[in-house]
Amino acid sequence: MMPGMPPVARRARPAARAFDVDAFLAGPRVSTRGRRLLSGAVLFAQGDPATSVCYIRHGNVKLSVVSSAGKERVVGMLGPGDFVGEGCLTGQPLRMCTATAVAATEVLVLRRARMARLLHEHPAFSERFISYMLARNIRIEEDLVDQLFNSSEKRLARVLLLLARYGRESRDQRVLPRLSQESLAEMVGTTRSRVNFFMNKFRKLGFIDYNGVITVHTALLSVVLHD
Repeated sequence: MMPGMPPVARRARPAARAFDVDAFLAGPRVSTRGRRLLSGAVLFAQGDPATSVCYIRHGNVKLSVVSSAGKERVVGMLGPGDFVGEGCLTGQPLRMCTATAVAATEVLVLRRARMARLLHEHPAFSERFISYMLARNIRIEEDLVDQLFNSSEKRLARVLLLLARYGRESRDQRVLPRLSQESLAEMVGTTRSRVNFFMNKFRKLGFIDYNGVITVHTALLSVVLHD
């Protein structure tokens, strides 16, 4: 640059758009089958052939496992933007759990071979899916640490915040899908009476509103962060 000449203004690069999985899978180029489920309807059952991956567009899905002795345990709750049934991509022949809608739910169903082709042919989608699975693995590790070291009160608070999708949706409060205290107790690993005790405590402190449905406020985070 010659002396006295003004610096050349650099054109700002536009921010990269986040890959929109919902728009991609619902688009005309991707062959998916939509399913609408009423609350209580089963998406797939434990022991069914694992032949497809499902993407949740709206609603919530509960994952549960039944032991050989007939004891059921809730092992997870999924919501919009989550995948379910991805184990079939690693050669899993049968479903390891039952997926049940806990609210009016819409999912997109992709056959295993079709999902594999999409991951191979569309790098942006593949990157987004891998990021999702890594985040899921981190969540599973955190769940294990939570069960090993935290009190049932903290575990319940964390479960409620996760169900409220804290950190993924910028809201000060969120109404959760209708869940029984028995289901919450199964997810936390404690008794229904303990869940009832802590839910009443959280309500008195203003962390939640609880009158048939549960509304979680971000202030509940203080329970998880408090030593």
